[in-house]
Amino acid sequence: MTLQTVTLSLLSLPDWLVVAGAVMVALAIDLGFGEPKGRWHPVVWMGRYLNLAEPYVAPIVAMKGSSQVAGKLAKKMTEKVATKVARSLNEFLRGCFAWTLGALLVLVVAALANGLVLQGAWLHQQPWLQMLLLGLLLKPMLAWRMLRDEVLAVEQALAESLDAGRERVGWLVSRDVSALEATQVREAALSTLAENLNDSVVAPLFWFAVAGLPGAALYRFANTADAMWGYPGERQGRNWAWAGKWTARVDDVLSWVPARLTAVLLGLPTLWRGMTRVMHNAGLTPSPNGGWPMGALAVGLGIRLGKTGVYQLNPQGRAPLAADTAMALRVCGQVVASLAAVAAFVVIVTVLGGSLQWPLLSTGWGV
Repeated sequence: MTLQTVTLSLLSLPDWLVVAGAVMVALAIDLGFGEPKGRWHPVVWMGRYLNLAEPYVAPIVAMKGSSQVAGKLAKKMTEKVATKVARSLNEFLRGCFAWTLGALLVLVVAALANGLVLQGAWLHQQPWLQMLLLGLLLKPMLAWRMLRDEVLAVEQALAESLDAGRERVGWLVSRDVSALEATQVREAALSTLAENLNDSVVAPLFWFAVAGLPGAALYRFANTADAMWGYPGERQGRNWAWAGKWTARVDDVLSWVPARLTAVLLGLPTLWRGMTRVMHNAGLTPSPNGGWPMGALAVGLGIRLGKTGVYQLNPQGRAPLAADTAMALRVCGQVVASLAAVAAFVVIVTVLGGSLQWPLLSTGWGV
């Protein structure tokens, strides 16, 4: 067996039957059981790797007060060694290296798992068993049930008190929530719901359809890295001004198509009426992607969603109410259900009409 044969075997993509069946299995497991325990969760492993790399890629912000003299001395010594530009470039390159190393590890593990399921002798020509195992491996890349439950928990906490609502939404967002009013707490929760519908459901499934399990895993790693490193300035005592730029840009690229697809799916209940306004609102956020699903949800429900001093989506809309949270969860749930329905349709058509192979089959990438 040649090296090329081994490589193609490990990276091989399944046919549409296995892809669609795996999506159905993954969504069913997610809805029925939620997230696996932390010690078994691949995304948790990704986070641990990123945590371990933080001291290497992002410098600690200089302390004030008692360490001021030491800080000045360190600054003086640093300036003798390199210029500010050189230090920034160093941080950027370290971030690139750490991200790339982690991404390669993720790709290798995912490719091995992908290949074992699709090309293992004991599973060859067993599509139903393949879709079950591949669905089990795909599930940790999805998190619809957890997202739904967390947003619902914010609304339930708001019903108890404003302080409880602030505390709960603090689990979802990185901004300071101590001064948020009830409306702003709800806006933060709904914005998170829309944006993470893409990050936690649509985008992983999109990349799974494009590149199998390695595609879904790579996207999840990029998105996790962006959540942990992709900040423009200081966070948790470290300077991310340069170290996080690479992660943010990679996530932007990988989320570009899925974010717009998510907006289209959110527009289904209204038959895409108001998509012109959605497109306008999408350009109001700092992120090139986040405004699409958030804008689609805001326009579709007739509400406004904003972050003070940063953006205001659908500003002519009304302030969101508790009923809007219920409606938003219903609409997002319909998006997930529609994806499951498409997968089920593909399985039925494939079983009835014969296997529909990937277009790349002719080049040796099919099953």
